[in-house]
Amino acid sequence: MKHTVLAAAFATAIAAPASAEDAVCYNCPPQWADWASMLEAIDDRLDIQMPHDNKNSGQTLSQLLAERASPVADVAYYGVTTGIKAGNEGVAQPYKPAGFDDIPEGLKDPEGRWFAVHYGTLGLFVNVDALGGAPVPQCWADLTKPEYRGMVGYLDPSSAFVGYAGAVSVNLANGGDLENFDPAIAYFNALAENDPIVPKQTSFARVVSGEIPILFDYDFNAYRGKYEEDGNFEFVLPCEGSVRVPYVMSLVADAPNPDAGKKVLDFILSDEGQAIWTNAYLQPARPVDLPAEVAAKFLPAAEYERAVAVDYAEMEKAQAAFGERYLNEVK
Repeated sequence: MKHTVLAAAFATAIAAPASAEDAVCYNCPPQWADWASMLEAIDDRLDIQMPHDNKNSGQTLSQLLAERASPVADVAYYGVTTGIKAGNEGVAQPYKPAGFDDIPEGLKDPEGRWFAVHYGTLGLFVNVDALGGAPVPQCWADLTKPEYRGMVGYLDPSSAFVGYAGAVSVNLANGGDLENFDPAIAYFNALAENDPIVPKQTSFARVVSGEIPILFDYDFNAYRGKYEEDGNFEFVLPCEGSVRVPYVMSLVADAPNPDAGKKVLDFILSDEGQAIWTNAYLQPARPVDLPAEVAAKFLPAAEYERAVAVDYAEMEKAQAAFGERYLNEVK
C-alpha cells in the first residue's frame, strides 16, 4: 500500500541531513494519523521535505528541552497536554498560522505557542481475526476477562500521550476525575493480571499483523485499519464512555528554519490541509462538516455522545503525577 511505501521513503529521508529547504518535524510518523499523506502533500504543494522521526509526545518534549540551546526541529506535533507543557517550558514560540482564529477557544494557546490541528476519540482498535474466537470486547471492563489474556495493548501512559489519554478515559469510566486517579491505578493493576502488551511507540502495524489484537487507540487509526488494510478490524467506543482529545502543533523556539516551519503550519491549518485530516478519519481543528462519504464510515453520532471533552489544562497538570504513580504502583 502507499502508506508502506511512503513510510519506507521517509524512514530513509530521516537518515540524511536536512537541507536549507527542509523543515524538520519531531513526531510526525507516517504510520500515525496518516501523516504519510500530509507529508506527501507538503512536499507536492510547498516543495518542502519533512525529515521526521517516530518519537512519542513525551520523547519529543524531552528532546526539545535537551536541545534548547541549539534546536534541531522546526515544528513539533504532540498530544495537547505535552503541547501545553512545551509552551510553558519556552521550547515552543508564538506563531498564529492562517486559520488560527477559527480554532475554538480552549484548543489553542492565546499567544499561539500551541494549537490543535485535529481531534481523535479514544477507544479500542480491534483485530477481530486475531481474537481466537473471543467476542469483540465492548467495554473497558471486558479487557480484564481471561479470554483476553495476552491480547490487550496500551502505550506506556508515563511516556506516550495516547497512553495517558487512555488512562484518563478508564479513570473517568470508573468514577475518577482529574484530581483522583485511584480508579485508573486499580484498573491497570487488574489489567496487569491479564498479561498486557505495553509498547512505548505507535503500534498500528502490530495490530494489523495480529501481534496486538486489541489496542487502546484512536478512532482514526481503527477506521484506517478497517477501510484500508486487509483483514477484519473494528473501532469500539467502550460502553462506559471515553474522551475526545486534540493533537496540537507548535513552531519550535529558535527553530533553524522558521520560515519553512511557518509555511508547513499554515498549510496544515488551511482548507486543503484540514481536508487531508478528514480523509484520514480525523475531526479537523477548524470546524467543518465531514464529507458525507467519510462521515458514513464513523460509528453513529449517538455512540460518540459517550465521548467527552475535559479541561485539557487540568489534564496537563495531572499528567506528571499520574505517570509517577503508574510507574510506582502498577505491577
